[in-house]
Amino acid sequence: MSLFILTANRLRDGRVVFLTAHGWEESLRTAIVAATEAEQRALEALGAQSVAMCEVVDPYLVEVEVENGVPSPLHYRERIRASGPTVRPDLARRDGIPEDCRVSL
Repeated sequence: MSLFILTANRLRDGRVVFLTAHGWEESLRTAIVAATEAEQRALEALGAQSVAMCEVVDPYLVEVEVENGVPSPLHYRERIRASGPTVRPDLARRDGIPEDCRVSL
C-alpha cells in the first residue's frame, strides 16, 4: 500500500511546506499521511482550498514510507526539497528532518 503526504510552496516566502493537522508547516515530521485513495483526494481538496486562499502554490502528493511514525520521501527530488539546498550546506534545514532524508552532494 502506498502512503502519501501533501507538499507545496508557501506563497508568502516560497518555502517548501507540508500539510499537517495544524496547517502548512516546514517540517514533514508531522505531515498528514494518506493511506487510501479517499484520504489522498481529501488532502488534494485541502490543497486546492489553500491555493484559493492564496496560502500555497502547486500542492501535490508525495509518496513516502513511514518509519517510527515519521514520513520519509521515497524519491530523491522530494528528499532534497524536504532538507533544503544542496549547494550551500550552511542553508540546509535542521528542523528535525530525519538524517536519512538529508541529501548532500
